[in-house]
Amino acid sequence: MSPLDLVTDHGQPVREDLGHLPLALRGVTVSYGAEPVVFSVDMSVAPGAMTAIIGPNGAGKSTLLKAALGVVKPLAGRVTAWGAPLASQRARIAYVPQRASVDWDFPTQVRDVVLMGLYRELGLLRRVRARHMDKVMACLDRVGMAEFADRQIGQLSGGQQQRVFLARALAQEADLYLLDEPFAGVDAATEAAIIAVLKSLRDEGKTVVAVHHDLSTVEAYFDRVFLINRRRMAEGPVAEAFTDETLRATYGGRLGDGLVARAG
Repeated sequence: MSPLDLVTDHGQPVREDLGHLPLALRGVTVSYGAEPVVFSVDMSVAPGAMTAIIGPNGAGKSTLLKAALGVVKPLAGRVTAWGAPLASQRARIAYVPQRASVDWDFPTQVRDVVLMGLYRELGLLRRVRARHMDKVMACLDRVGMAEFADRQIGQLSGGQQQRVFLARALAQEADLYLLDEPFAGVDAATEAAIIAVLKSLRDEGKTVVAVHHDLSTVEAYFDRVFLINRRRMAEGPVAEAFTDETLRATYGGRLGDGLVARAG
């Protein structure tokens, strides 16, 4: 039976309609060895909302995001975007990786990093025209980085680098934005700037999914949560799914993994 099939009362499979969901995972299992990192996970990303993926260290948060992007191949399960195979919808999806995964010594200017977000529009010949650079500067301005357009990316602070990569995602004019810990290691001003941009995207009808580690800001930043500890632990609106009960189940009652921040 397909991961997208449901069983009726008569025992016959019927197809689940996922066309309204920007992203859906069904029965996804990922392993980097003998032990699954993510096991049989179902996830339904609601359109026009901001969703946080949260869980303890080693819970499979980033792996789940990479599986959703097709960066890692699941052992089992299926990923769809708007009900279609992921590969057919890539132009509608933008990704902001963890800062730690980027080679910041690569000699490129800020404006060129953002220009990478226009690769589908530019094509193989990369004929950059004035309208392309106007879009690059508009995206940099939106994240407060226009004055750094000529700076080498490695010369920026961590927070500034994160803003530039968000600008690159904005240049894609995507419908779904996936971010892997966008607030990790950034200053308070950058965090405020990033969340303002993400909320504005949500208000424009875009969908935002972010791996997030700070439990104290979940209620202020996000509409929905997806709690994971190798398996799906809870999913839904923050008011319903982000509770002491689901947090303790997800974190195994280990206060040091973040529950203290929520309690404070």
